[in-house]
Amino acid sequence: MRIVTWNCAGALRRKTAAVDTLGADILVVQECENPAMSDAGYADWAGNHVWAGAIKHKGIGVFARNGISIEALGWNGDGLAHFLPVRIDGRLDLLAVWTQPVVPSTYSYIGQFWQYLQRHRVAFGPNLLICGDLNSNAIWDRKTRRWNHSDCVRELGEIGLVSLYHVASGEPQGAESRPTFFLHRDPAKPFHLDYIFAHASRMAPGWSELQVGDPEDWLTLSDHMPVIVDL
Repeated sequence: MRIVTWNCAGALRRKTAAVDTLGADILVVQECENPAMSDAGYADWAGNHVWAGAIKHKGIGVFARNGISIEALGWNGDGLAHFLPVRIDGRLDLLAVWTQPVVPSTYSYIGQFWQYLQRHRVAFGPNLLICGDLNSNAIWDRKTRRWNHSDCVRELGEIGLVSLYHVASGEPQGAESRPTFFLHRDPAKPFHLDYIFAHASRMAPGWSELQVGDPEDWLTLSDHMPVIVDL
C-alpha cells in the first residue's frame, strides 16, 4: 500500500494531475478544499474520501484509491486543529494531521498534537499510521516546556510508533538532510515539517522505502513536498 501525505497549499482541484503521478493508494492532503462544495470535476476526482475543516477552502482530506474503503472514526477533536482519524479497509487506522496556530492558546502547532496525543493515547496502537504536516521540528524544542517536538516523538516511541523518514534515512530528529518545506518557496530556506509515523512491526527487516518529492517538481505547486512510503 502506497501512502502519500502532502500539504498542497490550497487549490487542490487545480493540482490533481500532479498528485496522480504519485500513484497513491491513500492520499492525505492538507490545505485542500471540500470536494462537496467545489466544482464537479474535483468532486469526481475525490471519489471515496473523508474531509474535515473549519472553512470550505482549507481543510484536511484523506482520499482512498484502487477500491480501498475508508470511513471516519468518532474520536473527539475537542476543538483541536486539525485532526482527521479514519479507518482504512476496516483494518488500519490513520490519523491525518495539520497542526495549526491557535489564538488565544498556550498550545499551538506541536502543542495541539501533544494535547491530542494525551486525550487519545489509548487508541494509538500497532494499527495506527500518523500522516501529515506537524509544522514542527526538534530544532525548535524549548527545554522549559513538556510538549516539545522531541517529547511527542519520545511518547510515540513508547507506544511503538516511529517516524518512517528517520528509520529509512538513519538521521536523527532535527538533522534531516531532505527538507519537506521551503519558507516562501525559497530553496535557501529549507525545513523538515512533514512526517509519517507507523508501528515498527509494520516494517520488514531492511525496510527503507520512503521518498520526499523533489523541489524542482513541486515548488511551483506548493511550499511543501510530498512524502511517500510503501508499506
